[in-house]
Amino acid sequence: MRTSAKSGLSRAAAILIVACLVSIVAAGQGTPHYLVSNDDLSQFVTTVSFYSIGADGLLSSQTSVPTGGYGIGGGYFGLNRLAVINNSDNQCVYASEATTGDIVGIAVSNLTVLSSTFGSANDTGVSNGIGLTTNGQYLYASYTDTSNIGTFQIEPNCSLSFINDLSVIGLQGGILDAMAAHGNLLVVTYGDGSIESFNISAGTPVSNGDEQNSTAATAAQGATYPSAIDITQDGHYAVFGDTSTSVVVEVSDISSGKLTKTVAYNNGFSISASNILLSPDETMLFISDTQGDRVSAAFFNSSTGQVSAGCTSDLLKGYSSHWSYLGGLALASTAGNGGGVYVTEFGAPGTIGMVEVSSSSGKCSLKEAPHSPKPDLKSKGLLSIATFPPRSF
Repeated sequence: MRTSAKSGLSRAAAILIVACLVSIVAAGQGTPHYLVSNDDLSQFVTTVSFYSIGADGLLSSQTSVPTGGYGIGGGYFGLNRLAVINNSDNQCVYASEATTGDIVGIAVSNLTVLSSTFGSANDTGVSNGIGLTTNGQYLYASYTDTSNIGTFQIEPNCSLSFINDLSVIGLQGGILDAMAAHGNLLVVTYGDGSIESFNISAGTPVSNGDEQNSTAATAAQGATYPSAIDITQDGHYAVFGDTSTSVVVEVSDISSGKLTKTVAYNNGFSISASNILLSPDETMLFISDTQGDRVSAAFFNSSTGQVSAGCTSDLLKGYSSHWSYLGGLALASTAGNGGGVYVTEFGAPGTIGMVEVSSSSGKCSLKEAPHSPKPDLKSKGLLSIATFPPRSF
């Protein structure tokens, strides 16, 4: 087991720089409202950047926190490289560093790195990154080099204690892709069209014996496969966004504590749905057309799990000239339909687009905000963002 705050000049220098940066950030009243990016730098010491979110959704006051390690500047779309917790004991942002192989814990109160924790000796993600998810008590890491799920106990002061690894594999030999934890359930996708769930009531994942190929992957003979995952607030449904030549979303009823056969919904007007995110009120499912150039929204019925046609934005600014792919999503507000959606734009540097959302009477519209996009000057391959405070589920 290797778990400790990194020592040496690089870590000490990073903490000193952070202290200087924090001193110039205005102290707001109450809980801060941040958009957070894992900048995932590979050739230089990487950073996690914090942007304050204004009442109009405008991003400002970038503070970049050096983390002392190295990322890879790419990897799987659906894999989230950030995890956020907000409770009375901890207000923390956890970020993975794929080349270094560690997970850093950053205190939101003063934007300081408090911990750096490793899994086992071979737990790295140089191939396609290290994904993170949490149920509030434990943090789980998906290591794409070894297809291991690492389990970590969340400790005070944004620290982690490594417990163990579980080696997993898809039905056709696919390696671990994305994960989502909710209560006592952990749901994962593999890069071969198969999905699986695990019981995490005791911390360490135990398979529910429900590994299966998704409905869309079977029908398309592998031409589409589930990647991103979101889970409804009541834990009734798992929603999957598929990597595909069209926009494919799949829904599984997990109210029994296990995955059931997915129901597939297809919108052929855009390309791929490798990143998805439910709105706080669960009326809308936002879709990053990751291999396209737009953001889409579908209407979601949290009572039935049904997905119905919604709306799609126009071409986002800078496509092809400044960025080539869309990635992870985040919300401007923790209430209602989210008040707007942020999306990562994969370029050098990366940028963060913002799309305004309106919905009423079964109709919606998505329109890129006038002040969009916001450059993330520290990133050369931006794929993962999050917000603090996070959505409530």
